[in-house]
Amino acid sequence: MGSSHEYVFVGCYTGDKGGEGDGITLLRRDPVTGDLTRLGLAARTPSPSFLAQHPTLPVLYAVNELDQGTVSAFSVAPDCSLIPLTTRSTGGSDPCHLAVTGDGRHLVVANYASGSVSVHPLDGAGVPGERSDSLTLTGAGPDAERQAGPHAHQVVPDGADVLISDLGSDRVWRARLDANTGRLGLPETAVEAKPGTGPRHLLRSADGALLLVGELTGTLSWHRAAGAPVLEPRGEIATSTSAGPVYPSEITMGRDGRFVYVANRGPDTVSTFAWNGDDVTLVAEVPAGGVWPRHMVLLGDHLYVTNQRSHNVTVFRIDPETGIPGLQGEPTGEPTPTCLLRWNPPMIRS
Repeated sequence: MGSSHEYVFVGCYTGDKGGEGDGITLLRRDPVTGDLTRLGLAARTPSPSFLAQHPTLPVLYAVNELDQGTVSAFSVAPDCSLIPLTTRSTGGSDPCHLAVTGDGRHLVVANYASGSVSVHPLDGAGVPGERSDSLTLTGAGPDAERQAGPHAHQVVPDGADVLISDLGSDRVWRARLDANTGRLGLPETAVEAKPGTGPRHLLRSADGALLLVGELTGTLSWHRAAGAPVLEPRGEIATSTSAGPVYPSEITMGRDGRFVYVANRGPDTVSTFAWNGDDVTLVAEVPAGGVWPRHMVLLGDHLYVTNQRSHNVTVFRIDPETGIPGLQGEPTGEPTPTCLLRWNPPMIRS
């Protein structure tokens, strides 16, 4: 693998979830131009809708978003081929997000349909064992169809804690993970969102603010610690100017922290917001170049968006001054893409 190229893995939905993908695919990225080249299928696995990387080992993890959920682990060879290591039951339904703790000792998984979080210990080679814990959330929201019960949508390791965005209960929960036992403590409320918000994905700014997109209200809110366990709401803004239904999906932030990007399903746009640490201002809203933008990543000066329903990945170049993404070149065809993961060998200790 020469240093002149980078590699990006793509997760997808396969036939069991109505998708057209076959598993995890591989793209090559030119870091200068930002262009993508599709290299083909890297591993057959059912509905690997979200991917994650071990912090120090060449191991990739994928949820298998199935009624009886599993996680699969793969060793990543120098040529970026994937060698299956193991598949483990999450004990939950429709796992949709996963993350490795900073110390590399545990894999945590959000099971969307069952509203639970599973924990899997990782051995010295990064291979997940049977789950060491399963935490079932509680609560409901006013949207009878979408919020009849808890729906864990994202897990974010946060120091010794795990933050869990729960679309069903309008909460972001905080649970302490015991690194020795692999068990989660009782969940406490970190963010109490407005009823009907439907928390989906969140991010932490460098100075500790928590920014959260609400899938059901189409809003971006921001929250800060104020001495109490529950973060204090500081503001909220619509993620799109569209008059129709808006279902924001992913949120990401530029390297210098000045701009925040939100993908909007429905209007199929990407919104750019200026962020100054206290307030958010809409700068621009541009077409995503596809249908149902589900996930996106910022790599260098480029933003890559997976358009689930138009089966493509679009490339944008970010203007360094204004922060606004401009569509670049033709989209890369990719069946039912749901997630992108930059493979980052410099992270890996040899």
